[in-house]
Amino acid sequence: MQFSKSTDYALHALIHLGLSERSHPVGIKELSGSLGVSESYLSKIMSKLRQDGIVRAVPGVNGGYELARPAEQISFLDVIQVIEGRQQLFECSNSSSQQHRLLVEQGSAPDKQRSLERKECLVEKVMLGAEQQMHQYMREHTIQSVLDEAVKRRNHEANKK
Repeated sequence: MQFSKSTDYALHALIHLGLSERSHPVGIKELSGSLGVSESYLSKIMSKLRQDGIVRAVPGVNGGYELARPAEQISFLDVIQVIEGRQQLFECSNSSSQQHRLLVEQGSAPDKQRSLERKECLVEKVMLGAEQQMHQYMREHTIQSVLDEAVKRRNHEANKK
């Protein structure tokens, strides 16, 4: 599984906005320059984030983008789902195969009957468990947690000198 470059740019843009949060909105030109991506490409990403309520567009000469909610309330999962979509990552397409039927038949009698009725895919069960673990991990990490880690590292480096 690989996330798109759009997710990478979205997360980095939000971190940049988080750093600038208290001072002023950040224009698309400044944002695209700091990320090294075209203004038009970044504008499409920011538009998705705006539509989902993660950023807010501030009009005017000194306008730009700012976080629409506190950085600690924006999880990595929020951003990934906006950019990549909210679809399930794995779907069993083999539930009617001979191999799948053999796996189901090897179960105990009550489980066998239930599995046959639902055509439960044992591979899908494992994959969905992994996806749920990943979602939990991404839900626990926020834009603020990355900003806090950056400050912690910067302070650690300053103390070493």
